[in-house]
Amino acid sequence: MTAIAIRPQPRAGEPPALVLDRAEPTPRAAVLVLHGGRADGLGPPTAVNLPGLRMRPFTAALLRATAGQGVAVGRVRYRHRGWNGARADAARDAERALAELAAATGPVPVVLVGHSMGGRAALAAAGRPGVRGVVALAPWCPDGEPVDHLADRDLVLLHGDRDRITDPEETWRLAARARRAGARTCALRMPGGDHPMLRDAGAWHTLTTRLVTGLLGLAPLPEQVARRLADTGPADTGPADATAVTTG
Repeated sequence: MTAIAIRPQPRAGEPPALVLDRAEPTPRAAVLVLHGGRADGLGPPTAVNLPGLRMRPFTAALLRATAGQGVAVGRVRYRHRGWNGARADAARDAERALAELAAATGPVPVVLVGHSMGGRAALAAAGRPGVRGVVALAPWCPDGEPVDHLADRDLVLLHGDRDRITDPEETWRLAARARRAGARTCALRMPGGDHPMLRDAGAWHTLTTRLVTGLLGLAPLPEQVARRLADTGPADTGPADATAVTTG
């Protein structure tokens, strides 16, 4: 993949937050990928950035699935390795990247794909104009995270039941609170899934791609996901088994 850094309105001393892996002359939609990080860390991501490398197969799968369909695909470049408490650095970088993306593509629907800290950042930034939905992978969802800004957004949250880094139960609780706040939600449990998504990695890649293309209207969503997103009632039935989604 050839990465293109976009810097629509440069500011002295501030690096761009957006890297485009595929630009489009007349884009109809966009996907933005956000990798994980740490709870705390003010240093920049290292040259060999393992959380960033883990998301490369997801980006490659998305590029293949959306080829020729006018979809810009990019990723967020973080200034710091950590979330850093009230600073919420990753969320701020996500918002900057979305602003840069809007300057580069115009007003197109955007789906955010975030893992771990990147999932938290994606959810935090999802109230920005143009964001249609979020696919959050093993997201970091501390109890008490704001959810009111997620009204009218499509949220699909995937979490492995063997994750020992971020808590799946916190993910399910956030999904329930977001639904009560007016979001369209679907929570999916990945049986045997671990935090780095290495167990049955292909299933994570394939399902994420199906979800993104479905949320953008480029292909049908998995039937069970479509049903749950269409159910706009406040009641939450808990997570569905992702195996049934991928085989159904």
